[in-house]
Amino acid sequence: LGKCLISPMVLAAYAYNRSLSELGPGGRGEEQPGVLCQLFAFLMAFFGLAPTLLLLAMALECWLSLGHPYFYRRHLTRRLGATLGPLVAGLCALFCALPLLGFGAPMQYCPGTWCFIRMAGGGPSQLGFPVLYASLMGLLVLAIVACNVSSMRHLYGMARRQPRRGAAPAAAPRMEELDHLVLLGLMTVLFTVCSLPLIIRAYMGAFAADFNENADLSALRFLSVNSIVDPWVFIIFRTSVFR
Repeated sequence: LGKCLISPMVLAAYAYNRSLSELGPGGRGEEQPGVLCQLFAFLMAFFGLAPTLLLLAMALECWLSLGHPYFYRRHLTRRLGATLGPLVAGLCALFCALPLLGFGAPMQYCPGTWCFIRMAGGGPSQLGFPVLYASLMGLLVLAIVACNVSSMRHLYGMARRQPRRGAAPAAAPRMEELDHLVLLGLMTVLFTVCSLPLIIRAYMGAFAADFNENADLSALRFLSVNSIVDPWVFIIFRTSVFR
């Protein structure tokens, strides 16, 4: 959904050879981004945070189902899972709309086809939101890594308990657990590597006054890479061809 909403704006900017601020109404370049640039910044912030919260929900579910199966069976229901998605989306939308209300400021990044929250070179009211955003992302990353590491430990223990040389039916579960272990480990590393640059740049811009637009743009690209590569990693590892 994020790619389908954001990509047409970028393609339109390249097609008309104009920046996002120039395409949308009310824009006057980088200092005063237009409506289209503000919408782009909101969508970038939203689709960076909402999937991370959903990843945390999935990591918690995986950890509870492997480490606390009785609690998982009694308290986690389908109704809870159905309400979690809209609830996460609503909370993320309210939080990411704060820059549109004055707490934080959207900014157009070179070459004019990217817009995100200003991460350096502004006042306390402008830099407060990226620090809060980065802090929340950092806490989510730590929680996801902790849950996934615990789940990997449980999977490793389950694989070790399987007999190494036994009947054929025992070999299949052991192989399946190892598949999940490798997949979970790879996705955890990929997610962490792609999320950390944005968190680091937000803190450096706020506390070290390091205004480096190219470095900020690289951090945004890292964040976008995660949503592109992750589904392919999942698809490849879930196929029988890989096994």
